[in-house]
Amino acid sequence: MSDIQAFEQAKQDVGTLTKRPSNDDLLYLYAHYKQGSVGDVQGKRPGMLDVKGRAMYDAWAKLKGVGQQDARQRYIAKVSALLASHR
Repeated sequence: MSDIQAFEQAKQDVGTLTKRPSNDDLLYLYAHYKQGSVGDVQGKRPGMLDVKGRAMYDAWAKLKGVGQQDARQRYIAKVSALLASHR
């Protein structure tokens, strides 16, 4: 299975979790998915009233410079760990 296929499979596997991951885990997954699929953060940082959007943007921005392949591997590893503990 190629890196891209494993990444897409991990994306689908997240939907099979029976317990909701913590907010920190969700931010980790979001940031690494975006970095792995899009690359470095894009757009403006949301305003102070958009707490959720700002947290998501900041999590993604922290990964600036991380290669897409590395981000995909980290995402896949995190999903595997969550599948083991959240089913």
